[in-house]
Amino acid sequence: MPPRVYLDWNATTPPRDDVVDAMARAAREAWANPASIHADGRRARSLVEEARARLADLAGCDPRDVILTAGGTEANNLAVRSAIARRAGALVTSRLEHPSVTRVAEARARDGGRVRWLRVDPRGAIDLEDLERALGEGDTSLVALQSVNHETGVIQPAAEAIAIAGARGVPVHVDAVQAFGRVDDVAPAAATRSLAGHKIRGPKGIGALFTLPGAQVDPILLGGAQERGVRPGTVDPVAAAGLAVASSHARAAPERYARVAPLRDRLEAALLDRDRDARVNGAAPRAPHVTNVSFPRWAGAELVAALDLEGLSVSSGSACSAGTVEPSPVITAMLGEARARSAVRISLGESTTAADIDAALAIFERVLGRS
Repeated sequence: MPPRVYLDWNATTPPRDDVVDAMARAAREAWANPASIHADGRRARSLVEEARARLADLAGCDPRDVILTAGGTEANNLAVRSAIARRAGALVTSRLEHPSVTRVAEARARDGGRVRWLRVDPRGAIDLEDLERALGEGDTSLVALQSVNHETGVIQPAAEAIAIAGARGVPVHVDAVQAFGRVDDVAPAAATRSLAGHKIRGPKGIGALFTLPGAQVDPILLGGAQERGVRPGTVDPVAAAGLAVASSHARAAPERYARVAPLRDRLEAALLDRDRDARVNGAAPRAPHVTNVSFPRWAGAELVAALDLEGLSVSSGSACSAGTVEPSPVITAMLGEARARSAVRISLGESTTAADIDAALAIFERVLGRS
């Protein structure tokens, strides 16, 4: 059997060998509870604090403003739920967001809270003029938006949105999960930002929420006093060891991702040439490694399954929505349900090669030829 081709880096990234090695050492030598004050606990604690320091370097903040979480979903929930509980007013967001934000917004609306959904343009970006209107409609508790869209790779106007909201004294949370380690702008002026370890070639089950100095975040879980009481629960020093290594690697990773842009462009052009009815979902500016293409004669999920059987891993939407029959809400908001139902996301990574693209195109040729 030929080797599989993995082009689903937006779902998760393969952990680096040095990340795995660091975690293996930690599992043998520093497995104790980092909240314990004895020598074994202090050894584990040192790994947690090293991860915090390296995350701070990556995010350009002070280690005291790094809250470790179980991943991007928890970081988004912590930021959004805390802000809307602390401040009265509407939650302003869009249908482009990750489910860990849109589901919180939907729950707020069900509970009688005010949610203002921003208009989305066909390019896949939020409408800044509509943001201005939304902020003028009454009190706002929070603006929640992404830095890079998880399905299309479209880079959102986060800096402009932060400036618009800041002029009215409204905080902004930026879901930067798909931005760290991939693009240079990770929205440092946002009140809060989220990161997931497994998107930067680190382990799953650990992430971070970054805050501006002095920003107040209230816990959504009750328990111990870990992470300054904001996020109770024992931090895993083994995962922290891996995250520390991945964070250091991610500082220079945007340069490596930029080098795969020609491969992405070649793949995209070849697919559009192969199927003249196919359309790319999302317009520049985009992250350099992502394309989202609708193939009108296919249901996206069926095409993904057919490609999988031939040895190619891609997806038809957010991994957090896998297994559902609903079309992508992101592509639906941009371009309508028909485009969403036939959409396939292809995301390259820093180790993707020209040979991988050649193999992927051969697989697409075999599968698309059946339609």
